[in-house]
Amino acid sequence: MSGAQGSLRRRAGTATGAQHPCGLGPRTCAAGAGFLADAPPRIAARRRLTCRNVIARDDALAALEAELFDLVVIGGGITGAGVALDAASRGYSVALVERDDYASGTSSRSSKLVHGGLRYLQNFDLGLVREALLERALLVNLAPHLVRPLELLVASFEGKHPQRTVGVGLNMYDAMATERLRLPGRRRRDGDGIEEWSPDRHRVIDGEEVKRLLPALAGRDPTAAYLFYDCQTDDARLVLTVLGEAERYGAVMANRCEVIELLDENGRAVGARCLDRVSGRELAVRAANVVNATGVWADTIRSEELYEQEEVPHIRPSRGTHITLPYDKLPLNAGAIVPVGDGRTIFTLPWLGRALVGTTDNDYEGPLDHVPPDQADIEYLLGACNRFFGIALEASDVTGAYAGVRPLISTGDTKKSVDISRRAELFETSSGLVTITGGKLTTWRRMAKMAVDRIVEREGREAPCRTHEIPLGQPAGPDDLAHAGIDDESVALLAHRYGYAAREVLAESEEDASLRGRIVPDLPDLLAELPFAARHEQATTLADALLRRTRLGILAAPRLAAADSPEARAAAVAMGPGLGWDDTRVAAELAGWREVARAEGLTGAPEPAESAAA
Repeated sequence: MSGAQGSLRRRAGTATGAQHPCGLGPRTCAAGAGFLADAPPRIAARRRLTCRNVIARDDALAALEAELFDLVVIGGGITGAGVALDAASRGYSVALVERDDYASGTSSRSSKLVHGGLRYLQNFDLGLVREALLERALLVNLAPHLVRPLELLVASFEGKHPQRTVGVGLNMYDAMATERLRLPGRRRRDGDGIEEWSPDRHRVIDGEEVKRLLPALAGRDPTAAYLFYDCQTDDARLVLTVLGEAERYGAVMANRCEVIELLDENGRAVGARCLDRVSGRELAVRAANVVNATGVWADTIRSEELYEQEEVPHIRPSRGTHITLPYDKLPLNAGAIVPVGDGRTIFTLPWLGRALVGTTDNDYEGPLDHVPPDQADIEYLLGACNRFFGIALEASDVTGAYAGVRPLISTGDTKKSVDISRRAELFETSSGLVTITGGKLTTWRRMAKMAVDRIVEREGREAPCRTHEIPLGQPAGPDDLAHAGIDDESVALLAHRYGYAAREVLAESEEDASLRGRIVPDLPDLLAELPFAARHEQATTLADALLRRTRLGILAAPRLAAADSPEARAAAVAMGPGLGWDDTRVAAELAGWREVARAEGLTGAPEPAESAAA
């Protein structure tokens, strides 16, 4: 490395890792424009751009090509986002590239739970449960607007009391959830006066309370239920929030930037050659370290090196199918654990105005680019709901369906994927490539710490992890988002999705009153979110906005994927000005969105025979 390059790298690492004076970051502080005034020009310019959310994609690509980084992260899901935040907050200069859109893989296709995993207690995997429960408590405190407590019920019927064995398991769950046992109460203040969330212990509730929380069970007249707490999130929005915080610490990121090969000098990985999938141009991103955080795709990066040197067990993909249903078809005010008769259970959860039902867990051997739900799995989920709630749901009631492929680490035996460990695994090969995979949504922060700890260790730095104390976004108070012409339900959704940054979404509607309307009449998402996503969150397609900036692509899929959908057209028209779309491009985006919906089976309807044959 030349002296000039080494000097740039050290300066970049120092500048981008510094903490913003107010502790909130330039997006919410007027001092942001003057922060790091003594940084190198490119770094200072980049920091000023961060005052409005994620850096513009074209600017990010220019910075990726021009600068030398301490670390390049491959993968823009929750693990890659976590690695970027962890490393950048320790003082590393960080680049991140994502082949498709942020969170477009497994990270937007989870059960939306931040939880310990009750079923792991059955396998006596107490360490995994304990780790996940402590992370749950941490995340609900770091992002209280985005990670929220959720009541969950295990109901009993026909005059029977809840099973004592379940109560024993919940006692263990309670005990492992906190570092020390506390009196019931969801909030307390630590020594610094900061409010922290701690769950109440589980308890038994009577049948009337069960029916209030689960109106769908009213016809079965439940006797009682165990009530316990976990947490729920919007998984795609969690990824975007973590990326936003990483960017606040100086990380540079670009989506639709596919790694073609790793750059190599004297047998060491020193970056990645990438293809900009928008322009078709190639660029080289140079870095002293490379972390592969591509989840289920992890063994596609230097696969020969990975398997030959580390004796890595192959990733064994598992497909999990979920469906969404209207509230009037499956009314839920809390979550329910639903037995399915084969020793397994599924969740039914209230989520963003719908009922979310899932998940299945079956080995998957198909292509990974677009993973549709299995029709048999959809029928399985509907049947489980019908038996448990005593109702008659049909396929036509489904408002959305999706499937995610989990990167489970195979143990080499013949067990089902449901029995394969969800623990994260870290691998390092002779080129210096660090690969992190496995794990689950709840433990993303610990996975990221594992990877960055290894980089710090081999470089001999003194750089402890800080992500346990870095807030993820900033919550909005009741008066922060008051806005004429926007209904209360929509304002509440904006507060949940964006926190204080929702003020910038509302600013879009101040400039154009037509953006104050809803995208879909019965859901609170606003048209103003679409130009905001295009200008400030690197959304480049209509599918990006419908699936991962809003979640309407899985909440109102049949309506939005219809060939003549006025709602989809209105969304494309609202999004277009921020990206320079003309009428021809709007039509192309609508066609592209419908193709994505078809390929990913979002409507839950069987694919026509002619399409399947094609």
